[in-house]
Amino acid sequence: MTSLQLARRTVTLGLAAAVALTLSGAAVAQPKTTRLIVAFPPGGPVDFVARTLSEQLGKELGHTVIVENKAGANGAIAADFVSRSAPDAQTLWLTSVGAVAINPTLYPKLSYKPATDLTPVSLLVNNVEVLVVNAKAPYNTGAEFVETARRATAPLTMASSGTGSVPHLAMELLNEHAKIKLAHIPYKGAAPAITDVIAGHVDGFFGDIPGLVGHIAAGKLKPIGLAANKRHPRFPDVKTFAEMGITGVDSDNWYALFAAKGTPPADAERVSQAVRRALAVPTVKTKLEASGAEVAGSTPAELAKVLASDSEKWARVVRANNVTPD
Repeated sequence: MTSLQLARRTVTLGLAAAVALTLSGAAVAQPKTTRLIVAFPPGGPVDFVARTLSEQLGKELGHTVIVENKAGANGAIAADFVSRSAPDAQTLWLTSVGAVAINPTLYPKLSYKPATDLTPVSLLVNNVEVLVVNAKAPYNTGAEFVETARRATAPLTMASSGTGSVPHLAMELLNEHAKIKLAHIPYKGAAPAITDVIAGHVDGFFGDIPGLVGHIAAGKLKPIGLAANKRHPRFPDVKTFAEMGITGVDSDNWYALFAAKGTPPADAERVSQAVRRALAVPTVKTKLEASGAEVAGSTPAELAKVLASDSEKWARVVRANNVTPD
């Protein structure tokens, strides 16, 4: 090999090494991305919370946060995806209480176990259930509704968004603690249930406040009782059932974030702190509260405690009433 060929070979090898180093460096420098996996379709209340939070959460974390919808199987598709993801708190399941605290009892063969397959990160919002009736209904309080149910020759009817849903189980709590027997009418989702209450075909419905504020504001529905331990700031004149002498009717369809099993506590806490900072930003907080949600936020330990308590509560209600999925 001549000296000229040797020089050319050296230059070529040097360029190749430089390109390889550059590509390697580019791979290492790939920006982090956090994915919020929503267990429901776009446009719904859970998706709304995810998209309201995502941009500010990205600012707090220092990298992009994207929302991905993986609906189906009552939340199991999203749960499975997150439970099998890397345990680094960069893939998070944003779910409502049903998929994480009710489904394990409702579906004995569920493919995931929240208590062991997921790591709690943070509560996001609380959505207490409010009992609504047709705007022209003769009762103006939950106590009047209960008294009517006691005197009625035929049971009053209660719509729900499906068997085993939070609205259904809230009704069962009212049956139990008020010593009445309301007739359950399950629907495939909240929208048709609400439509039939507005039309006067069904007597009442327990629902999340964010899904009902528009109908209440339009004068189509009347809120008469809160399944909560305190009044809601959006409806300060609506009493809780406890205030009406019916204790134990407490139903909160909270939304929260979970990461994969094995996520280091430090990573879960880091994201939890970022979530709480994001929720405190006025534009985020105001938008969520305007929807009727109550901004929450929590430490991972606080969420774990809420999950354990609600899992126990809803398991008892499901078993006591022999609730089985449709």
